[in-house]
Amino acid sequence: MAHKKPHLPTKTCPVCKRPFAWRKKWAREWEQVIYCSERCRKNKHTNGN
Repeated sequence: MAHKKPHLPTKTCPVCKRPFAWRKKWAREWEQVIYCSERCRKNKHTNGN
């Protein structure tokens, strides 16, 4: 059974509008993280056309 982590901070991705949670790989740069994934980061300019 998966371990639940209810106290992780979350943000909303401006591209897909979905919430995403803190990840260990973002521990040092959480303040600068904007997109939920590399795919959304690459598609940031295509949204809204």
